[in-house]
Amino acid sequence: MLDEPSRHQPDRIEIELHVDSDNMVQSTGFSIPLYRNGKRLWRQGIDSAGGIDVAVIEIERAALPATVVYRAFTPQHLYAPTDLIEVGTRLLVVGFPLGFHDTLHHMPVARRAAVASSFGLRFQGKGYFLTDARTHRGTSGSPVVMRLPGGDSPIDQLPWLLLGVHSARLDVGSRDTDQDEALGLNCAWYADILMTLTAD
Repeated sequence: MLDEPSRHQPDRIEIELHVDSDNMVQSTGFSIPLYRNGKRLWRQGIDSAGGIDVAVIEIERAALPATVVYRAFTPQHLYAPTDLIEVGTRLLVVGFPLGFHDTLHHMPVARRAAVASSFGLRFQGKGYFLTDARTHRGTSGSPVVMRLPGGDSPIDQLPWLLLGVHSARLDVGSRDTDQDEALGLNCAWYADILMTLTAD
């Protein structure tokens, strides 16, 4: 949304929306303004170290195309303290690595991942947990999800538990780039930040 050191300050973001549930090739662009009367319209997440890679912005539903097809995560899709999520739990990171995606059907790709730190404990006191996954530039902001078993529940149309938001690959400064491979670990901000950012 904003990066002052590089003077990256767009006035809007552009997304693609599917508009025909029977034909995924059909899509349309949708523009979301970032400012109104000089005031920013998004809310930025913060952590003890400062700003983080999570922001929210309200979409004006009346402005959406009449035939738009979408599924949205709700608070029911967030993990609860009673959910059993252990180190090694299988996950997916769904996004656009290096901008790569299905350009015909306008769909992202999924990479396999696993929980790599004790879930529920904020790794080194930060607001994230670790995942073990092969990720690339362009994946930042991707949902980190866990498949839910089927059943009769309000979330059957989107049967995923949203655990976090992928941030970045994690590396260590002591790694010898000539001898040591990258760790292959990543940071994912806990999804409960979304509840904080969308609170009135």
